[in-house]
This record gives sequence, structure tokens and C-alpha cells, in this order.
Amino acid sequence: MRVATGKPIALSKQHARRLWLAALRLDTRDPFGAGPEAVQRAIEHLGYVQIDTINVIERCHHHILFTRIPQYRREHLRQLQSVDKTVFEYWAHALAYLPTRDMPHYVRLMRQHRSRETTVKPEELRKVLRLVKKNGALSLRDIDDDVLVEKDHAWASRKPSARALRLAFYRGQLTISERNGILKTYELTERHFGWSAPPKPAPERETLNYLLDRALRAQAIVSVDSICYMDAPRKPAMRSLIEGRVRRKELVPLDVEGAGKTPYWARPETLEAVAAPDQGLVHILSPFDPLTIQRKRLKFFFDYDHLFEAYVPKARRKFGYFALPVLVGDTIVAALDLKTDRENGKLLIRKWTWLGPRTSRRHKSAIEEEMARFERFQLAN
Repeated sequence: MRVATGKPIALSKQHARRLWLAALRLDTRDPFGAGPEAVQRAIEHLGYVQIDTINVIERCHHHILFTRIPQYRREHLRQLQSVDKTVFEYWAHALAYLPTRDMPHYVRLMRQHRSRETTVKPEELRKVLRLVKKNGALSLRDIDDDVLVEKDHAWASRKPSARALRLAFYRGQLTISERNGILKTYELTERHFGWSAPPKPAPERETLNYLLDRALRAQAIVSVDSICYMDAPRKPAMRSLIEGRVRRKELVPLDVEGAGKTPYWARPETLEAVAAPDQGLVHILSPFDPLTIQRKRLKFFFDYDHLFEAYVPKARRKFGYFALPVLVGDTIVAALDLKTDRENGKLLIRKWTWLGPRTSRRHKSAIEEEMARFERFQLAN
């Protein structure tokens, strides 16, 4: 659906791509500064940082932050989550770190989880809540009296308490107060944040505006699909919200080169010229980076079809088990399948795939230099 108010502004794909890179702060090496404050700024600007447990290399939440914060240290994120309590974990389109200031936009979802059917027995839920209330924050390892059950999927736990903790988390009764690798420590939400009562849920209209503004900040050029990624039920209301902003001239419709019937929008001030990214700037990206996670959008703007092949049989893999796109300037030039050999202190290259007719091995030395920096980060304590 194309908004009728105002003639769409023609925009080349290259210009749109550069605007997106600038919005994601991938057009410069050190956009946020250093220390925990830089991590807070990065998470607030991006809106969320996705969490994943795969650790062939460093887990993606640390990787995403390191990409934008050269002096990033893992303890910086721990400081924000467990000490300052200015970020929290919850479900965006996936599990993610979110700014605590945005909590009201997630309270409604927490309450919805309380009315959904569940296989967790009431006594199991009461048990974990009672243990946390009485003994303080705990992890699944602290519960040793469960009667083990069969797993219902490959990544599940045999402990019934695992499902109960997860349910209490999604309901907002517990929050993750600390994370060490994949081991999560749970605490009563109100006690962790020092609240006498949880925040009230934001009205749906405010949440829609929050989602739109978050996308405009981190994407620059937005579509309904990119704003409502993995959130299709909100698309009709989001279209209506966009129409209103176009009528008020807060947004302008765009005719992006090659987009066909897919409409895009941006703030008028966003369309001012941006400098071309430094063509010597190299980023080794996580498959879960905000640039790469929306595969359809990535393919359109960068002509790169990322394949996440961790669950693909080895014989059918094209790029490798855990391939990482390599961004040089404003072009994705290669995919590297890397693995950190922590025992021997090395970053291993399992496969190096050059991409597209515009790439050449002239990028090789710059990529190798970036890999050396990446290796030091991987192996740092």
C-alpha cells in the first residue's frame, strides 16, 4: 500500500544503503565512545541487541557491541544488567538486551503470557517463585531436587524448574539479573529493580510510535515489514500511523530504486547527503547483527543473500557452519566461516568465500588486519 499524500522521492539504492549504515553506526569505527556508558548508548540507539547461545565464536550480543565499540569489554554489559540495571532481557523479535527505560512497552506482553495456556504445573511455578523470594536470586543449577522428565525438544532441560523459571520470566514475575554464558540467574523483578510495583503497560498507540521511532533511528529508511519484523499483527495499525505522519509531513514516502511496489519512508531530514563510508573500514558482522538479521532487507539493499547454515547438513553448506558477512565500506565482499579455538588461542578460518563481481583480493590485507583485532577480542578474558 503506497501512501497517497505527497509524491514519493526517488532514492538510489546506494544512497539508501549508506543512510542505513549511518543509522546503524557502521560507517565509522568508534561511534559510541568507550566504557559501560558507550554500551548503554549503543543499546539505546539500536533499540535492542539480540542474544544467542551459539559460541563457535563469541556470542552474538558481545559481538554486536564489539563491532561498534572497539574498546568493548564483556564486563561493561554485565555492569549495566546486574549493577546499574539500565538494561534488561526480554523478547523483542528474539531474546534481546533492551533499555530499561523501554520496559513499559513490554509489560502488556508479560501480562498476556499470564493468561496463555501452559504445560507448566501450578505447583512448579509456585516452587520456583517461593525459592527466589526466600533465598534470593538463583540459577537453574541451584535447584537440585527436581524429578527429571523427558525433554520435549533438543535444547530443553530435563528439570521441570527450567520451564517454570522460563514461564515466570515471560510473565514478568522474574527477571534475569545476571548472565554467565548461557547460565541465567533469576531474581524477582520488583526486587531487582527496586520497584514497589512494576511499570504500567504503555498504551498500544504509544508502543506503535515507539516501534516506528526505533526503526527510524536504527534503519533510517523503513518499510512496514522492517518496522514490524516478526510482528505481523501490528502491520495494519502501523500503516495507519505512518499515513498520519506523512499527512503531517513528519515522514516522506520514498521510491527506492528497484523496490517495485514496496513502499519505504524516512524523516525528511534523514535524506540529506551522507558521506560515503571509509572504503578501508572493515566490519566482521554477526549473523544476528541488526544489519543482517532481516535477511530479505539485507538482500535487497546489499545484493547479498545470507545463509545461516548451522543447522544445514555439512555437504549442503555454501558459506559454512557459522559464516560471518564482511562489510568493507558499503559493500559486503566476503563471508568467513570462523571458529575460536580457545584451547590453543587461535581464531580458525574454516572457509573464506569471496562475493560478487565487485570484490577482489585487494581487500584481503584489510580483512586480515580486522581478523587480528577480532581474534584478540575473542580470546580476551
